[in-house]
Amino acid sequence: MTLAAPPISPSTLADLAGSPGVAQRSDADLARRALVLQAAVLAHATMKPAATAFATELAAGFGCARVTLGFVRRSVIELVATSHGRGDALVGAGFDAIAAAMDESVQQGASVHLPAQPGARSVIRIAHLRQLQRQGGAIASVPLLHAGDVVGAVSCEWAAVPAALANEVDRIETLVNLIGPVLNLMRLREAPWHERARGVVRRGLQRLRDLHDRRVQVLLAAGVLGLAALCAVPAPYRVGGHARVEGLLQRSVVAPADGYLKTVHVRPGDHVTQGQVLVEMADQDLQLQRRKWASELGQHESAHALALARADRSALVVALARADQARAQLAMVDADIARARIVAPLDGVVIQGDLAQAIGSPVERGKPLLVIAPSAAYRIVVEVDERDIGQVQAGQPGALALGALPWDTLPIAVSRVTPIARSVDGHNVFEVEAELSGAARADVAAHIRPGLEGVAKLTVDQRPLAWAWSHRLVDWVRLKAWAWWA
Repeated sequence: MTLAAPPISPSTLADLAGSPGVAQRSDADLARRALVLQAAVLAHATMKPAATAFATELAAGFGCARVTLGFVRRSVIELVATSHGRGDALVGAGFDAIAAAMDESVQQGASVHLPAQPGARSVIRIAHLRQLQRQGGAIASVPLLHAGDVVGAVSCEWAAVPAALANEVDRIETLVNLIGPVLNLMRLREAPWHERARGVVRRGLQRLRDLHDRRVQVLLAAGVLGLAALCAVPAPYRVGGHARVEGLLQRSVVAPADGYLKTVHVRPGDHVTQGQVLVEMADQDLQLQRRKWASELGQHESAHALALARADRSALVVALARADQARAQLAMVDADIARARIVAPLDGVVIQGDLAQAIGSPVERGKPLLVIAPSAAYRIVVEVDERDIGQVQAGQPGALALGALPWDTLPIAVSRVTPIARSVDGHNVFEVEAELSGAARADVAAHIRPGLEGVAKLTVDQRPLAWAWSHRLVDWVRLKAWAWWA
């Protein structure tokens, strides 16, 4: 049943929206009760405890002896919760009478209450009258709406007739309209899959019945023609996945010796030429060692000259050996001083190693400092799912869309398929190497850099769209069927 939601007074809407102009105590109390009910419902992860909490809070807020909540199932009300309930089955003559009263409200799509004031809206109250004669006091049933459909109802019972019953029912309507859809969404989430599917089909058929016959025929004909086109018209079939740009070659620049960083001349993204100074290491200690060995060399040369003048053969040999040792140490220190100026081994671009914030920090011998890749020499690495790798071959064309250039697709061609899989996010993928097509190399070389990422698609052949969209599902079903029954 599709109905419009009962109107909510403008003052209530303004108060619930936080309008600063509303200061009536009743409206403020209604907003507070709405927040309390919302907190009570959201404190539970499943529908029945949440519905029980809702009914209990509603009963406490309006002084009800009992509040019962039910949802429409197969055109009748099925009770799911009652205030202060403990999960017992809601069956018996007393609950059947309550369900009948709620059905009465649902079928009419309007709130029903007794005793009714003179001049009240004319509605059927037979089931309510029976329950009132049985229990006494007052009773009211309010339909629960969601997206314009009546999906359930809430019944409130009082031991004594409250003052201004009609106003109380209006306030209950407002709260049910606010909190009821949340409970219905929780119910739908917990419903079995076949019930959810039945509901989708029922709503679809209802929409078709609401349309004019000619219009339905046109839509069905268009749908059949579209399905036939999907099954017959071929289109390029592509496979692919995540892609990244890497340098075709990469050279690491490492620390030649233990020491400290003195000066850094480049950062990632800078172009360098072979022989350009990249990093300078502190050489104060090396300069001190050089002066030490230079001094010792001078002493040993003086001792050699003195031994030669005295014709002291043994002292001559010792002085000569010590002088050669000092000379070798001096040469080693000079070589270390020269290596303290680290130069680029080739022309290219720096892709790793931002040392600008590490000046003065110690480094160890052999530690990588920078990584340089040749300019305009790149390869594209595409991660292809294991389900599609059998269709990829060297030479296949494709297209690459980078995150930095999403609207400029670059032509690529497969150059190599790596025959080893690796796991990425729980899925096995194969790395397919591709290169930019010849016509695109010169145009895009100035715009791409190693490390950029994007999506690559490799063209396999021409296949119908219906097959391209459904073959994975068919393959999955076939594999599961074989695993179960083979």
